[in-house]
Amino acid sequence: MSDYFESLRRDIEKARVIMETETDPELVELARQEIESAEEILANAEGRSVTKRTTLAASDNLDERNVIIEIRPAAGGEEAALFVAVLLRMYMNYALAQGFKVEVNDVNETEIGGVKEATFMVIGNGAYSKFKYESGVHRVQRVPDTETQGRIHTSTCTVAVLPEAVMVDFKINEQDLRIDVYRSSGAGGQHVNKTESAVRITHLPTGTVVTCQDGRSQIKNREKAMLVLQSKLADAYQSAADKDYAEKRKVQVGTGDRSERIRTYNYPQDRVTDHRIGFSVHSLPNFVNGNIGAMIEALTAADNKVE
Repeated sequence: MSDYFESLRRDIEKARVIMETETDPELVELARQEIESAEEILANAEGRSVTKRTTLAASDNLDERNVIIEIRPAAGGEEAALFVAVLLRMYMNYALAQGFKVEVNDVNETEIGGVKEATFMVIGNGAYSKFKYESGVHRVQRVPDTETQGRIHTSTCTVAVLPEAVMVDFKINEQDLRIDVYRSSGAGGQHVNKTESAVRITHLPTGTVVTCQDGRSQIKNREKAMLVLQSKLADAYQSAADKDYAEKRKVQVGTGDRSERIRTYNYPQDRVTDHRIGFSVHSLPNFVNGNIGAMIEALTAADNKVE
């Protein structure tokens, strides 16, 4: 990641130029904050051992990690986007109830309250152990508010759960990245009209794209985007290594297969069913309000069964 740190040093120099030449007090203050953020990142990085390399090992060794969660609509158009908003609130409520910290990276909202995509991080000891079974396709069956004839619609959303990557055994080369900055579309005050604080990073060899526009600081947004990118690439690398192991498991609840339909939220029947273990709970509104502990416990118990 030395190329990344070199780019941070260049950003510090640019911010110093702004502080020396800019007359707008808000931009000067923002440049000062950028310098402080970048210097803090560099100081933390230089304090680590440069000889130790930690690779992603067996899934059980990841349980204590922080977790990155991405939610996107699949089939169903606007109704699917509306259910992404439901899942986003559900996971955030559950995380906070467990005592975890939640940091939003990017939420792209629709005009009527849906979400086109959302990426957020759950921080705390054991976060991955609580969310690792949520990867896959989530199906919802309900009557949309816009449906005038009372017909039930079926929509789907995809959830990706990634353990935070500490260090991976491959290098992300700077020449493999395209980094775009642009003006944030979210809240944050007048600075969003003056500075390009939002960051989009594209990993050219794989086509992987990550964005972050939650913070005022371009440097902090870039740091968070790089963390998500690193974790996504590490997850793809580890998935290939885990494939044979996953195929041998009796209970397939931890494979993280994005194409697998794992759960159905049936509103007319007030029931949530996880298809991997045949486990159902009722009181669906209570469930999507974040009370998913019984489901998590059932999945964990099934995965821990001795073959």
